[in-house]
Amino acid sequence: MKELTHYIGGEHVKGTSGRFSDVFNPATGEVQSRCPLASSEEMSRAVEIAAAAQPAWAATNPQRRARVMMEFVRLLNRDMDKLAMALSAEHGKTFPDAKGDVQRGLEVVEYCIGAPQMLKGEFTDGAGPGIDMYSMKQPLGVTAGITPFNFPAMIPMWMFAPALACGNAFILKPSERDPSVPLMLAELMEEAGLPKGLLQVVNGDKEAVDAIIDHPVIQSIGFVGSTPIAEYIYGRGCANGKRVQCFGGAKNHMIIMPDADMDQAADALVGAGYGAAGERCMAISVAVPVGDETADRLIEKLVPRIEKLKVGPYTAGDDVDYGPVVTAEAKKKILGLVQSGIDQGAELVVDGRDFSLQGYEDGFFVGPHLFDKVTPDMDIYTQEIFGPVLSTVRAASYEEALKLAMDHEYGNGTAIFTRDGDAARDFASRINIGMVGINVPIPVPLAYHTFGGWKKSMFGDLNQHGPDAFKFYTRTKTVTSRWPSGIKDGGEFNFKPME
Repeated sequence: MKELTHYIGGEHVKGTSGRFSDVFNPATGEVQSRCPLASSEEMSRAVEIAAAAQPAWAATNPQRRARVMMEFVRLLNRDMDKLAMALSAEHGKTFPDAKGDVQRGLEVVEYCIGAPQMLKGEFTDGAGPGIDMYSMKQPLGVTAGITPFNFPAMIPMWMFAPALACGNAFILKPSERDPSVPLMLAELMEEAGLPKGLLQVVNGDKEAVDAIIDHPVIQSIGFVGSTPIAEYIYGRGCANGKRVQCFGGAKNHMIIMPDADMDQAADALVGAGYGAAGERCMAISVAVPVGDETADRLIEKLVPRIEKLKVGPYTAGDDVDYGPVVTAEAKKKILGLVQSGIDQGAELVVDGRDFSLQGYEDGFFVGPHLFDKVTPDMDIYTQEIFGPVLSTVRAASYEEALKLAMDHEYGNGTAIFTRDGDAARDFASRINIGMVGINVPIPVPLAYHTFGGWKKSMFGDLNQHGPDAFKFYTRTKTVTSRWPSGIKDGGEFNFKPME
C-alpha cells in the first residue's frame, strides 16, 4: 500500500502521528494509498520552517517573485496531462474535466505574474508644507489555506499563488480524499525557483485544521468547503485575531423565462447540473422555469439529453460525460436525499438509483436524476446535494422565481436564460447573489475578476483571486514624511552633517 507524505521544508516527510486516512480510487472503490493525518506538533514544525523562510522572500522584489510564477506556468503546461491523470485517479472526474481543474488554477497564477503592478502603493507629493504621504502594501507573513476535495488543483492555486506573489509563506492543508496533486504542485513551485520552506503541504483532518486556526504565527486563513465548517473556521479564526475568508455551500438556481431558447437552456442545465457528477459549488442544482408551459417544454427537452449521459471511469477518456462521486459516503448521502425527495412528494422524472457499470460494480457511481414539481420545503431543495441531481421548481411568474433564489440561505451563483434585455438587467441588479450569469449557466469569473458568493455561501470581506486576493494577502502601511528644509532665504543649501 502506497503511503503518502507531507511536504515540509522542501522535502517529502513521512507522517509521525500514526494516524492515516484511506485514499480511494472512486471508479473501483479500492483503497489505493494512505494519507497521513498530521498532529498539531507536525503543523507547528511546518509553520516554524515557513516563518524562518518568509522574511527573505518578502525582501525579494515583486518582479523576481513574478518570474517564479512565470516559470510555474510553464511547468504546469508541461505536466498538464500528468497532473490531470493523478487528479482523476483520486477524485474520479473525467480526464478533460481534470485538465480544466488545472487550467483554471493556472489562469490565476498567470494573473499573479502582474504582482509588481498590483503591489504598488500610492503617493501624495506636498500633502502639507514639506510633507509627503505614501502607502506600502506589505505581506502578512505566514498564511494558510484549507482546501476541498472537488478542485484539488484549482483552489489550492487560487490561494497559494497570490499569497506567495505578495511575499508571504503559505501552509496548505488539502483534502485528505485526494492529496496527491497538491503535493505535486508544491514540487513544481520549487522547481520553478520558489525557495524551500515557503510552500508547505501538511495533510490532515480536524486536528490539523484546529492547529492552523489556533497557531499564533499564522496570520490569515482561506477555506472552501461546507457552510457549517466555514462558519466554525471563520468564527474561531476571527476570535484568534486572524484575517479569514471562508466559502461555504451553495444551491444555485437557474431561471428559465418563457422566451428563452429552450434547446440552449436544456444544454446548459445538463452541463451545469451533471458535469463533474454535480460536485461543484457552482453547479446548477435548481431549474426554475417560469410558467407551466415553459416547465413542460423544458422537461421535454431535458429528459432525452439526461438519458443519453454517459457515466463511467476517467480511463474511458472523452467518451464519458461524468465519473463517480468521491466516496461511498458521498454516494450514500446523495441517494438518501433522492429518496427523501420521493418520500416528500417530488416527481422523479429520470431515475438513476439503479445505475450500475459492468466491471465497476464497487465504484462510487451515481446515475443522473431529474426531479419535477419540487417545492421549497423539501430536503432536496433546502440542502446542497453535491451530486448528479437536478430539481425543477415551477414558478408562476418572474417575481416568484426571483423570490425563490433571493429567499434561499445560500447565495453563491445564479443564472437567467432569456431573450429579454430588460428582464436580464433587472435580474442582475436585484438578485442578492454574488455571481450572476445571463444566458451563462456557471458564471465563474475569470482570474482578473473576483470569485465569491453572498449570504451563507461566504464569510469574510474579500473574495478569492482577482484584485481582492492582493488585498487579502497584504497589509497597507501609510507613511507621512516631513523633512526640515536645508535651504536659506538666499537659496543656498545649509545641510549640517549628522552627529
